[in-house]
Amino acid sequence: MRALIRVILGVFFRTRLVGGGRLKFTGPAIVLPNHVSFLDAIFLYAYLPAATCFVVNTAIATKISLVLRFVSHVTVDPLNPYSLKKIVSAVKAGRPVVLFPEGRITTTGGLMKVYGGVGFIALKTAATLYPVIFLGPERSKLSRITDKVKSFWFPRVTIYAAAPARVTVSAARSFRQQKKEVGDRLLAMLQHALFRARQHRDAGTNIFDRFLDAVALNGAGRRMAADIGGAITYRGAAVGSYVLGGKLRQLLAGEMVAGVLLPNSIGHVVTLLALFSAGKTPAVMNFSAGAENNIDCGQAAGLKTIITSRLFVEKAGFADYVGVLAEKFRVVYLEDVRAGVTAADKLLGLLKYCAKVRAAAGAPQVVLFTSGSESKPKGVVLRHTNILANINQASAVIDYTPRDRMLNALPMFHSFGLTVGTLLPILEGIEVFLYPTPLHYKIIPEIAYDKSITLLLGTPTFLAGYARYAHPYDFYRLRYVLAGGEKLPDEVRRTWQEKFGLRILEGYGTTETAPVLSINTPLFYRAGTVGRFLPGVEWRLEAVPGLAAGGNLLVRGPNVMEGYLLPGRGFVPAGEWYDCGDIVSVDADGFVKIESRLKRFAKVSGEMVSLDAVEQTARQCFATDKVAAVSLPDARRGEKIVLYTMAKGASRQALREFMNTARQNMLTLPAAVVVVNKLPLLGSGKVDYVTLKAAALQEEAGDG
Repeated sequence: MRALIRVILGVFFRTRLVGGGRLKFTGPAIVLPNHVSFLDAIFLYAYLPAATCFVVNTAIATKISLVLRFVSHVTVDPLNPYSLKKIVSAVKAGRPVVLFPEGRITTTGGLMKVYGGVGFIALKTAATLYPVIFLGPERSKLSRITDKVKSFWFPRVTIYAAAPARVTVSAARSFRQQKKEVGDRLLAMLQHALFRARQHRDAGTNIFDRFLDAVALNGAGRRMAADIGGAITYRGAAVGSYVLGGKLRQLLAGEMVAGVLLPNSIGHVVTLLALFSAGKTPAVMNFSAGAENNIDCGQAAGLKTIITSRLFVEKAGFADYVGVLAEKFRVVYLEDVRAGVTAADKLLGLLKYCAKVRAAAGAPQVVLFTSGSESKPKGVVLRHTNILANINQASAVIDYTPRDRMLNALPMFHSFGLTVGTLLPILEGIEVFLYPTPLHYKIIPEIAYDKSITLLLGTPTFLAGYARYAHPYDFYRLRYVLAGGEKLPDEVRRTWQEKFGLRILEGYGTTETAPVLSINTPLFYRAGTVGRFLPGVEWRLEAVPGLAAGGNLLVRGPNVMEGYLLPGRGFVPAGEWYDCGDIVSVDADGFVKIESRLKRFAKVSGEMVSLDAVEQTARQCFATDKVAAVSLPDARRGEKIVLYTMAKGASRQALREFMNTARQNMLTLPAAVVVVNKLPLLGSGKVDYVTLKAAALQEEAGDG
């Protein structure tokens, strides 16, 4: 019967079992599948070894008693506490037992909470745990998310068997704590398995090819994206990408990398997809960084051509800016390319769409540039597999469905804005509204209200601005607010909680890691931290002389960049470990706390002083987040700290009195407090410390 069912499932669902060789049970064993549909048990019965025992609810058992005659099973009453002992006995007897740790079929499409009873069984039996992940049945007519996704009678099904493992906990903790810890570790184990399953599916995939899969999965006629000028469907984006890709391939003959200087818009998305389809590498340029900066970036990336739009240049007032770039690079306007599209080009694009032509051979890469907040910008080379891995990592820990709508005002030259704000929603079937600037604090809340936005992301600076001007009901549909790019102040966190009833999910990452490394989630959340590391991220801390707590963070994983493009040096491959340059601490539960940037320390009288800590004290004293501290050379103390603030009436004496009352170390008292009308900012909203420090040095030299 098993063989017959396997044949039927293989024909109708094109079922693949990946890692089946790992399902070799020796000793007590527990199989832990995710639960995505009513079909799961049938697949498990067909593909697991015959001796496997299923745990069945007594109420359900009475309804399928005929079927259970052919299945090894244990019936339990979930309301009876002695049922757990019955399962423990079955596991200890050496029978591999199947337990759905979530206890119910998912209603979100992602993993749900894991019940403590499973942790109890794992503790009592010391069994080997075998995570099994289903991909596909959640899209079937027999799932519980048919109202959220396009469903099929016979979706393609993959069953991924992850590496088995055992869990142990400290005997010094109470049994209740042990059970909770085991439950958390089981959930983390399933998240890692889900990530690995998605990675196996996307192995070696070009982003454009993954986009074509999204078209088929979500429906060609579904709206993919919108901007202030209109909307586009998946079909329209695919056909447009083929047509534009064909024209760009001719224009960029002999060039592998092309600069892209565009705002958040449908045109920007289609341009990126077109370059991917043509086998070209887009270098997404920061239009807020200035012409000279972009010339340096373009030369580091070996650019010959920059693609932009006349409409964008005109509306942004960038005529002189682009004129300077045109002296070094060929500037191609999308309007001119569009004017050259013929009926034959359109027909060819349509034929390619019908044939689902995959991306042309080439270097599947994207080049982004670091913000330059502390040094000269570098080109960061990200493989498509780096970006897709990061999307898969995030998808393993946060649930979202095509019923969600995302608002992204973070520019695509920002890694957060490109990966999380643009590519993730497009590839996962979430309609995304693209807005050209995050600085319109009054308009963005109105868009969120008008478009019924459920997912919003931004830096804390921008989120603080939205909170200041938004009506308390503007974000009534929001489910998740994701923050990154800089430390989230407690004041901003409290404001969003009190004014909108929303908990900001703070994360952490870098451009070099595509970008997310850790994030708080509804399942794992701790205020004041940036959450837990994503599945697949390996990390270690290096001790820093002079610091008693924390260490310099180094990471590796499938989302870490291929390497740098450096001015005058060309491509420099990444090492085995990427040095994040951040001082972090990790608590016993795996939550990460960012202490400071390694470069954001000053050595004052031989002591390491965190400039971030100085800024935090100043925020509390002056009741503003408009503060920035820099370190300058000092003949007497080695270095000194100068604090800049927009707080009127701020003074060093006021800060001294505040620190004295709070009994803080006076070593962190700045040598000077300077009140300014404006702090220099980067396009990401971060303080431009390079410009600020240069101005401070120039001012000091003038005084001297």
